[in-house]
Amino acid sequence: MSLDALREHLPAYAKDLALNLSSLANETLLNDQQKWGAFVAAAHAVGQPEVVKAIEAAASTAGLSQAALDGAKAAAAIMGMNNVYYRALHLMTNPEYRTLPARLRMNIIANPGVEKTDFELWCTTVSAINGCGMCLDSHEAELRKREVPIVNIQAALRIGAVVNAVSRVIAGERAAA
Repeated sequence: MSLDALREHLPAYAKDLALNLSSLANETLLNDQQKWGAFVAAAHAVGQPEVVKAIEAAASTAGLSQAALDGAKAAAAIMGMNNVYYRALHLMTNPEYRTLPARLRMNIIANPGVEKTDFELWCTTVSAINGCGMCLDSHEAELRKREVPIVNIQAALRIGAVVNAVSRVIAGERAAA
């Protein structure tokens, strides 16, 4: 399924999502690697098969390299773990848990195989989907240290929000069929 077919597959009640998907695919604040990596990371974070396939096809057509594709998937994978762990620490009232070492492997964060700024942007996108405030703050701070403009970070957040919503609508429609 192409991105156009995915948009056309959305029901009338989700017209805003289709329009947002289209405008974000044409977003120019982010370079193509950042933009399509954010799309791929978001799609893998949600895991709706049709959306993953459509977005990976669009990213490939746009020229996303295999290294960037792998990096975006790695961001979704590592944040899938970290967002649960750090969100739990944030939500728990016992502060002792925050003093313990995580003892979870996170080597990919230090060496993601792509530009570190791009990887941090993708981690931010996934952290928004997964609702981890601690991770959002951490990755946003790293992006700001790297002088990434706030509107670029917002663009990645918007991509995550729309991909999440599109995925939920597609999954809901499949469940109702």
